[in-house]
Amino acid sequence: MLAIIAAVLFFFAFLINAAEIATNDVFTSMNVMLIGLALLALHVAGVGSGWAARGRRR
Repeated sequence: MLAIIAAVLFFFAFLINAAEIATNDVFTSMNVMLIGLALLALHVAGVGSGWAARGRRR
């Protein structure tokens, strides 16, 4: 799920950069891209995957 959100943020960053849309200081294409990279790093680290490492029950 985090990877999908990251892909959407990368697409928005591309649109902001390609269309040269004037935005405020918070939503620049670089900031949106960095948020996407942070979400992608969390996805690769396994955060939000839904799998929990639990011991075996006998």
